[in-house]
Amino acid sequence: MARHMVHLKNHTRTALVYFVLAAFLGCVLRFFRVLEIPVTYKFIVHTHSHIALLGWVYMALTTLLYKLYLSKSGVDKKYNRIYWFTQLTMVGMLLTFPFQGYAFFSIVFSTLFLFASYWFSWFFYRNIPANLKSSKSIRCAMAAIFYLLISSIGPWALGAIMSILGSESVWYRLAIYFYLHFLYNGWMMMALVAIFIFILEKHRINIPTNKFNRFFWFLNIGIVLSFLLSTLFAEPTMAFYIFGGIGAVLQLLAFYDLLQFIMGVRKQFTALFSRFHQNTLKLVVVLWGIKMLLQLLTAIPYFTHLTVTYLDFTIGYLHWTFLGVVTISLMLFLNRCKLLILNKGFFYLYVVGFAFTETLIFYKAITSWLSTPLFSSYYLILALSSTLILVALFGLWIKNKPNTILNKT
Repeated sequence: MARHMVHLKNHTRTALVYFVLAAFLGCVLRFFRVLEIPVTYKFIVHTHSHIALLGWVYMALTTLLYKLYLSKSGVDKKYNRIYWFTQLTMVGMLLTFPFQGYAFFSIVFSTLFLFASYWFSWFFYRNIPANLKSSKSIRCAMAAIFYLLISSIGPWALGAIMSILGSESVWYRLAIYFYLHFLYNGWMMMALVAIFIFILEKHRINIPTNKFNRFFWFLNIGIVLSFLLSTLFAEPTMAFYIFGGIGAVLQLLAFYDLLQFIMGVRKQFTALFSRFHQNTLKLVVVLWGIKMLLQLLTAIPYFTHLTVTYLDFTIGYLHWTFLGVVTISLMLFLNRCKLLILNKGFFYLYVVGFAFTETLIFYKAITSWLSTPLFSSYYLILALSSTLILVALFGLWIKNKPNTILNKT
């Protein structure tokens, strides 16, 4: 077994550890409504979100991008330096956010993380092999890196906004939404698309250039324009609704184009994936499609008002994207690239936990909207449903112990 594979499997396992920790913190937040827990709720929210987005998703995506594009370039030592510097920033955030929230030391470590992401971006760009530079998947990967860099404008702007305008300013919220939009819809989604297209290209399933260009530009213009949907809480002019809606429609058209291409090469496509992987991809397609339809709905003023007034709609949407589309895709790709042992029992338990929690979150949003009461044990059931996700992830982590990985490679 190649030495770099051992390192990358360990990196994947580390990312999974962060996900387990994020899930544990999520359970703490859920049980906060049920039990007396001696922690500051807001501080745990900050820790939970940072560890989930940066510890799990960022680490898993960068590990996959390195394996697919750079693992044969002889740059392991350089990559390891970036990896360990990133770990320093993650551990720093873990040791500071739960106890002080946004304060000096947590801001220092989260700022250092931004520099780690810049370092990785520069490293990735500089070391792309010549034979991959003209590939379609690398265009998607570079777009993902671009969005990762662009998203960091949000955190940089927060400091100035807080000192000049204060945290109650509309610009404070806009900076956060800017960061989240380009992180979720730009960096994460485009990186996953790049990985998927890389797998197709590796097995000589090539999207015709004209079809790919249409897909690529529709998706990217859509990502940029749909940021306007994140500004609608500020009640801007109707132009924001229109162009934000156009962005959402363009993403749906890109999604349709990709599905249409896959259906056209169905026989070749199904030969690439096991039945389990095919079913998982179908689940991702359904989740991604619903995500984009929900996004389109927010271009309608009535639904904009709902998401602004009832925060659980937004929370449900963000978890749908993160726990559903992004995480299930990551599990699939990590497993297919032999970086993660994906035990089916724990995977299905995760999906059940995800389905239960999403149903309950949207149920609460709907009851608030309709002014009807929640059932009496709602918060307890929601907390217990969240533990299903924690148990599933902990089980996956156990299944990926170093000795298990080595024995099954």
